[in-house]
Amino acid sequence: MARPGHVLAAAIALVFAAPVVADEPACELCLSRSAAERPLQIVIESGIAFSRLALRGRADSGAEIDPRTGEKRVDAGMIDLGGMSYHGRARVTGEPYRPVRIELPARVQLRSPNGAEAELTDFATNLPPVAMLDENGSLEFSFGARLSSRGARGGNFRGRIPIRVDYF
Repeated sequence: MARPGHVLAAAIALVFAAPVVADEPACELCLSRSAAERPLQIVIESGIAFSRLALRGRADSGAEIDPRTGEKRVDAGMIDLGGMSYHGRARVTGEPYRPVRIELPARVQLRSPNGAEAELTDFATNLPPVAMLDENGSLEFSFGARLSSRGARGGNFRGRIPIRVDYF
């Protein structure tokens, strides 16, 4: 037979422990967004610029911008005519110390005013596998891509690179 003192002590311990356990979340991943959470914002500080390039012949070719160094590399079928080229740079702000997922598109079509087309592919960033906002809720990163000509036509190509940012 149980002694009443032990059963009562256990019941009191459970009553006082219950609110503490209930106030603690089960896990970070199980939480829905809180009303006080800062929304993510992204500001593009500079886009990708390949500067001036020319095709060596009538065949398509390409070039790429390294996301870490901003260095431009051209394929054998393309000539670098100089000028300033650079990688893109962006800044994400949100809730401090939160991990974020940054997604760049698989490809972006570029068009010139004369109707010529080119394509950006193989987007890359200088981010680690799991990117995290710092103590101020900020993260800066750079990105690069590969430019490929289409139809061996030149032009002043323009396009928009949609970048998606979400909390993990």
